[in-house]
Amino acid sequence: MKKFRKNPTTTALRSKMTDFKRFAITLLCVGAFFYIGTILPTSDKTDAYTNVYMGATVLFLSLSILFFSVAKKYKRILDEIDDQDSFQE
Repeated sequence: MKKFRKNPTTTALRSKMTDFKRFAITLLCVGAFFYIGTILPTSDKTDAYTNVYMGATVLFLSLSILFFSVAKKYKRILDEIDDQDSFQE
């Protein structure tokens, strides 16, 4: 069982990691909804609407990937801090 120290830096990093994961999941869901809007057939949909929806899909999914990578970076930093703490004990 891991012991987490109440270090202010680790607490801040852990909360940032959690926030970025939540942002990424939210952006992933919004991007999926835009994609669904692209593939659903409607009678008044033009090519301009399709291009806007696909642009929004790509934007939101790209931001989601970016936020997941930032959360992974914070997770890696936290793992290094935990490893250093375990070596010091």
